[in-house]
Amino acid sequence: MAEVVLTDEERQTLQRWARRAKSSQALAQRCRIVLGCAAGKSNKEVAVELGIWPQTVGKWRNRFVARGMEGLVDEPRPGGPRTITDEQVEVVLVATLERQPADATHYRSRLSNATSAIGSPSGTRTRNRSPGPRPQTRSSNDSPHIFNEFPARDTRSLTHAGADKGGL
Repeated sequence: MAEVVLTDEERQTLQRWARRAKSSQALAQRCRIVLGCAAGKSNKEVAVELGIWPQTVGKWRNRFVARGMEGLVDEPRPGGPRTITDEQVEVVLVATLERQPADATHYRSRLSNATSAIGSPSGTRTRNRSPGPRPQTRSSNDSPHIFNEFPARDTRSLTHAGADKGGL
């Protein structure tokens, strides 16, 4: 188990981050883990105190020892890089919320604004992404329906119990 040694400046920063309302809860918890480890507690003691797994304490203890304060920040997530920039997102939002083409319903106007704002529908959902003719769909007349197989029942002759005797 690696020993955590803090400078006065690191200790003050960790305490401030752990208490600050604007800090993410994950970062605040990591700060509390490091502060507990710096107090000489074992991984198990810190885990019980914070209500987390000892493996989690060990992970953040080792990261802090290896990388210092930088080790407490989230690492980049796996996956490809973003294909749409923040500027493109802003253009789409402005176009969607502030412009409305003539002769368009509310939904259609938002969809067409978003599509025209970025030049292609890549950032918007489209119904059919494949080129060429759409596959045939069944119309409501072609589809079998359970109620079409049975004759309609005449309910006019049915009366509620007691209705003919001045009841309900």
